[in-house]
Amino acid sequence: MARQINCLDLDRIADVCIKNIANLVSVRFALHLYKHNHPFLINKIVSLNQNPPSLMVMAVRSKELILVEDIDAHKKPVIKKSQRAFAENYKTNNCAIVPLICQDRVVGVLNLADKIKGGSFNGEDIVLIELISQLVGASIGNIKLFEKIQRQATTDGLTGLVNHKTFYEILEKELNRSRRYGGQISLIMVDVDNLKKINDTHGHRAGDKVIKEISRRIKQCIRQIDTAARYGGDEFAVILPNTPLTDATIAAERMVEAVSQTPTTWRKEQIQLSISVGVGQYDADTNPEDITSRSDEALYSAKQAGKNTVRIFEPPKK
Repeated sequence: MARQINCLDLDRIADVCIKNIANLVSVRFALHLYKHNHPFLINKIVSLNQNPPSLMVMAVRSKELILVEDIDAHKKPVIKKSQRAFAENYKTNNCAIVPLICQDRVVGVLNLADKIKGGSFNGEDIVLIELISQLVGASIGNIKLFEKIQRQATTDGLTGLVNHKTFYEILEKELNRSRRYGGQISLIMVDVDNLKKINDTHGHRAGDKVIKEISRRIKQCIRQIDTAARYGGDEFAVILPNTPLTDATIAAERMVEAVSQTPTTWRKEQIQLSISVGVGQYDADTNPEDITSRSDEALYSAKQAGKNTVRIFEPPKK
């Protein structure tokens, strides 16, 4: 069981909790919130702000195992039958509620209820529950750490957008998809106007706030299937799969308007924002470097035209 728990698969860990652990300590029902083996509806959301707190909330707050011999006679807290919507589904009144802890932080809760042969949880049950809960907590903590490291490897720390490396990986995938199924890709390149002046006038922390704010507004102007990336220091790129140039241009113009219409505030001073944008549409046989360089040409044209505007890449006439 320890080997099964020691993995990076939350589904597998939850299965061990609700099947193997339940069998090991002879209980009918196990609840992990992520999964459960109850044949009836349960409340999967437990608010930590409950007043009075439920037993699960108390276990989270105390970070300690709570054993209940008889829930009807339990005093801290008193759990009235009217508060237990599913009381009739249980054959016994006992339960064990175990916080799952990793590095002194609660990462989950395991609720074991309804001893199959009645009676109470014995000393052996308690030792097993506490030992396995430590293993489960550590494994869930490892999953969260692994996910965090993965996010850091693929996203930009300041904006939360995908980073330069991941941008090219996604662009390659979209090009491969276009080669297989047809269609074209549009790419938008965005550059923050006057960022050096903002940094010189207000400081680099103000410049970071500007980049974060502009990235947020760009994200609001695109679809879920589109990918926004921080391409460089003050430059962004947006991949729009299977999107005609007309639609990509509309999205680009929406970005320019969204950024320029509202200034941001830094230390009670308003900073006017604007971006220059280049747009292009490309066939599946175009290589990624050509795609970015051509949209960059359009971006340069937008800069030359006075900034705060959109320009479209026009391929040279043959």
